[in-house]
Amino acid sequence: MFIAASSLQAQTLEVGLFGGGAYYIGDINPALQFNQTKLSYGALARYNANTRWAFRLSLSSAEVTADDATVKFNEDRQLGFKTRINDASLVAEFNFLDYFTGSRKDYFTPFLFGGVSVFQFTPRSLDGISLRDLGTEGQNIGFDGRKKYSNIGFSVPFGIGFKYSLTKRLGMAVEWRMHKTFTDYIDDVSTTYYLSGSSINPNNNEQVLSDPAMVHEPNMQRGNSKTNDWYSFAGISFTYKFNLGSRNSCNSFDNNNSR
Repeated sequence: MFIAASSLQAQTLEVGLFGGGAYYIGDINPALQFNQTKLSYGALARYNANTRWAFRLSLSSAEVTADDATVKFNEDRQLGFKTRINDASLVAEFNFLDYFTGSRKDYFTPFLFGGVSVFQFTPRSLDGISLRDLGTEGQNIGFDGRKKYSNIGFSVPFGIGFKYSLTKRLGMAVEWRMHKTFTDYIDDVSTTYYLSGSSINPNNNEQVLSDPAMVHEPNMQRGNSKTNDWYSFAGISFTYKFNLGSRNSCNSFDNNNSR
């Protein structure tokens, strides 16, 4: 049925820009949605196979951040981070209602989507020092067999949204997109401490940023390695539509005129 519908309806391509906010969920902020939301932006291309199914490629960028002093989940730990996430996602979109940009009848719909993505991140301290390079959980000395983690990750993006046709060519969509990742190091926090707090040199960034409170002992819990980090984008996009293929092949289904 899907293939038959695709062959009967004119396919279109939409390209546009996205803007909104982004935030992270992880060891420092385990539960608070939209906490410390930062500006996000990006670009997208959407291939509309028919009035119900579309496939979208999007490039998104945002800085996410969190710190124990603000979240207060584990305030005594005194950890904090910020990182820019650059994400490339490919998702399939399902429209709950028939929709295409430019229609006079099917001009709005809620939709849901899911897919895959690859992203790049480089966690830093709140004052800009690269935490990954410092090896704050003993990676640089191989503590407990630990190695430097990759700053390239994969995620499963999914979410909900709402589309609205503004004109024959212009479309708008608002969405909330979550990314389930397969890394626990977006915030540079995952396992245990590797230094004795009493032996930390206050002039050594590697040691101080590992345990700013300087009160913990090796193998005391620093994060929760059993749960991976998440990040999220929420915002609005505007797109411009291009018709694909020959319009003469589907005169009986002229989207712009019949609706």
